Amino acid sequence: TELPAYQRYHTLAQAAPPGLSLPFQYKVLAEMFRSMDTVVAMLYNRCETATFSKIKQGVQDMMHKRFEESQVGQIKTVFPEAYVFRQEKNIPTFNSSIKKGSYQLTVEPVTPSDQKDGRPVLSASCLLERRRIFHLNLVSIVKQHHKVFLSSLVPPVSIPEDKLTRWHPRFNVDTVPAVSSSSLPQPPHTERLATAQEVLDKARSLITPKMERALMSLALKTEDKTAETKEPTSPPKTTPSQTSDPSAAAQVPTALKGVSQSLLDRIRAKEAQKLQAAMTRKPAQEERLLMMSRLPELARILRTVFVAEKKPALIMEVACNRTVASYRSALSTGEMEKHIRLLAEVAPDWLTIHPIRKDFYLKLNKNMELSVIVDKLSSRLREEERL
Repeated sequence: TELPAYQRYHTLAQAAPPGLSLPFQYKVLAEMFRSMDTVVAMLYNRCETATFSKIKQGVQDMMHKRFEESQVGQIKTVFPEAYVFRQEKNIPTFNSSIKKGSYQLTVEPVTPSDQKDGRPVLSASCLLERRRIFHLNLVSIVKQHHKVFLSSLVPPVSIPEDKLTRWHPRFNVDTVPAVSSSSLPQPPHTERLATAQEVLDKARSLITPKMERALMSLALKTEDKTAETKEPTSPPKTTPSQTSDPSAAAQVPTALKGVSQSLLDRIRAKEAQKLQAAMTRKPAQEERLLMMSRLPELARILRTVFVAEKKPALIMEVACNRTVASYRSALSTGEMEKHIRLLAEVAPDWLTIHPIRKDFYLKLNKNMELSVIVDKLSSRLREEERL
């Protein structure tokens, strides 16, 4: 069944800056681990055995979501070193639905080995560290799916995992498959009668002849049904379009017919290089590129401010206030000063900053054309985007 829209487009609706975001179901699993770890730590610190029934009730009360053994198996897959699972019996319980003496799944946390004084406990710092490890393990799982996606591109892209700072733009994070559930310890095997034939063999001496005939007829009917389902069916007919090479369909689109293949390869290689640079870019570089993209418009506004003021030099504070009032986006005076200092760094032959006493003065080179400066800023932005 198709997932609801709030799960399919979860990453697109986040207010946080783009980065290594997790799918919706992975975030829910991380929240379940946090709740489960809190309940387990509370029971462990007061020397009480943590059974699945106690953990389930506590997690459901905290999250208002169903919590089953399948989610515990997923947590074990992501962070196998977090808990030790066992099947134990004769554990005191106050639940009437659990039979006395029956086996129960118990969970014991793996405590840090550096605690030497008395019985080890799970402190708040330990819970935070375990939560951090769980989050990193989830990110590494998504990185594996992302790596497979990059290898399927044309041309394929290869990026070291430690340098990856954001996902590929065409990588749909919310379509990543769910974490597989690991197997948990099961109660010791007890003999169970599954078919009518087994019941007949086990209790032949305890039933009446009439019941024996009924069970015999049921066993024969079951065997006939299984034989019918195992009969081979005729293979479906394949059309010529289905047997054709799938790579032929992935050739040049109709809109690009007539364009040379070498030109397409160069364009794809350049696009792949640009995307690879964007996926390994650090937040500081991203902020610098954002500021660089604003510089051409700020240069035009600053030139207009100098022409309007009719002065050879302006104080930094005055220039920032005038530029903020004319810029289309809302920037503070401090942010505008950062942009002006970056403009002086990129175009030092056009804009210079002179510290005089306690103030900073800006001076423009009026002999240079503004169009030359704008072209220089645009080319510098393209160069830094390729890094």
